[in-house]
Amino acid sequence: MKSVTVNEQEIKNDLYEAVNGEWLKNAKIPDDKPATGGFNDLVDEIDKQLMDDLDAYAEGKEKSDDSRFNEMVKLYRLAKKFDFRKKVGPRPLKRMLTSIEELKSYDEYQGQWRNWIMAGMPSPVVFDIDADMKNATVYALFAAAPSLILPDKSYYEADKKDQHDQLLKLWSSMVTTLMDKLGYDKDEAAKHIENTKKFDALLAPNVKSAEEAADYSKMYNPQTVEELASSTDQLDLADVIKRLIGTTPEKVIVTEPEYFKALNGILTDHFELFKSWVLINVIRANASYLDDEMREINGRYSRALSGSKKSINQRKFAYYLARDVFSQVMGDYYGKKYFGPQAKEDVHHMVEQMIKVYKGRLANNDWLSKATRDKAILKLDKLGIQVGYSDKIPALYDQIKIDEGESLIANLNQANIVANREMFSRWNKPVDRMRWEMSAATVNAYYHPFKNIIVFPAAILQAPFYSLKQSSSENYGGIGAVIAHEISHAFDNNGALFDELGNLNNWWTKEDSEHFKQLAQKMIKEFDGIEFAGQKVNGKLTVSENIADAGGLSCALEAAKQEDDFDAKKFFINWATIWRMKATKQYEQLLLSIDVHAPQKLRANIQAENLDDFYSAFNIQPNDPMFKASGERVNIW
Repeated sequence: MKSVTVNEQEIKNDLYEAVNGEWLKNAKIPDDKPATGGFNDLVDEIDKQLMDDLDAYAEGKEKSDDSRFNEMVKLYRLAKKFDFRKKVGPRPLKRMLTSIEELKSYDEYQGQWRNWIMAGMPSPVVFDIDADMKNATVYALFAAAPSLILPDKSYYEADKKDQHDQLLKLWSSMVTTLMDKLGYDKDEAAKHIENTKKFDALLAPNVKSAEEAADYSKMYNPQTVEELASSTDQLDLADVIKRLIGTTPEKVIVTEPEYFKALNGILTDHFELFKSWVLINVIRANASYLDDEMREINGRYSRALSGSKKSINQRKFAYYLARDVFSQVMGDYYGKKYFGPQAKEDVHHMVEQMIKVYKGRLANNDWLSKATRDKAILKLDKLGIQVGYSDKIPALYDQIKIDEGESLIANLNQANIVANREMFSRWNKPVDRMRWEMSAATVNAYYHPFKNIIVFPAAILQAPFYSLKQSSSENYGGIGAVIAHEISHAFDNNGALFDELGNLNNWWTKEDSEHFKQLAQKMIKEFDGIEFAGQKVNGKLTVSENIADAGGLSCALEAAKQEDDFDAKKFFINWATIWRMKATKQYEQLLLSIDVHAPQKLRANIQAENLDDFYSAFNIQPNDPMFKASGERVNIW
């Protein structure tokens, strides 16, 4: 990425525009994507690199002695055989659909339920295995609600009626075309579509919105299997749980209790609606694995939601599929080939340095009591660090075998069964805290509150985030702020609820907790209601990420100041650079409804405005648009 030329006078008006304005003018959003920019550009480069590599292996120009990698290459090769799939036609999908069409009752569905969950088919209850939120060293069973047709519950509310109707019309049109291509009679297809929309409308009032789901404290609602099973007499929840994990657990962690209170009413006298909902969800989940025409049709609704003009090309489709099924295998390959052990060590050291800075800030914090401060420092001492790529690939990937003589759908069903069998087998076993859940080839980073770990995949550890060619201040304004952002998640409104082991456990004094809530409320207020892309920012939805951004930026700034070549201007300019994004209006509006992150421009500008050094670096004065009165600046960590 070229260095950014900036008119410093313009920074007084708008940091983000001053740094990225020229780029925004010239940047073109690819037809097959809803956005372009810092993160997206890195993704594009990595995709191209890895597709070229996979082609070399698929064509026999390169050879690997890793059997798991070779299975991934086989899936890539199979996924590229669009002409072969066109000849085969819809038979592989029709076999699945026939088994649904023949169902006559919930009792018959019950007989298939466990096997269908294993194959990744739709279920009225979504089961998952993760660390127990109150005993984080052991894996527990979680139960949640299925997803909706529209992106979020808020789309079903009266103030979004026009959007709701327009999107459902688009969705219906797409599914009508899919069902026509699959040979369904017009009236039969119309009935299934109407039934599915009716069932979806029964789900919508009872599931959590993105804003509600963003509050982790409301996720932990343990129930006995008997209590959970009493949610409905239409299906036997106790039976399917026993068949999934091989026994009856003492408890199931219910993340959406209101949904389970409504479950019996949703199911009773609605079997035909439910059956249509299963049928259409199976069509939607698998149509793209038939021929290219079906793939294009099946993407129309999601492209309308995001504003993308075209579907991705065949080569990229095959690559994404192989990469996603073999995510840790691809991550291992990418990490070792393009990142290497030295860079892994360097960045690990940088993370440790940022933790030291954070500890210093906590030690000098003027609003936490000693008891809370000591527990916070203990949490940092116990923080797990994952950098670059995993040291071991889970054994799961040894079991995924690809048969190039079989259909793509059959292979993916088998891969789902292997993955789900392994997931459910983890129930009640010790948590592998350092197990990677994100591929090293992913341009992202995360903090896991149930495990108290931070993860920085290799793919994000490059310019503009991190480079040996950048100054230390630029690196701290990039990857330093990202690292400190993830550390800050341990102390945001969600992370602060979990102790050093990842248990949901209140380690705060009452006074400290109250003070923190007041500060969090200030952060909510700072962002809430800001006009953006014709809509408004939801401060409550984005509060945890905004707290992490604020803590990350101020902590990275302190670390940068300790370097001999500190340059505040370069620090803030690279901070604004990493958030550059040009997106379709549809995509920006979609993110405002469902994304826990604030819009990129606001992340860049508002967090800079909260820091005194920003004002001195660029001589920001009270009459400048980027000026915020000191009493309004929000600083938590």
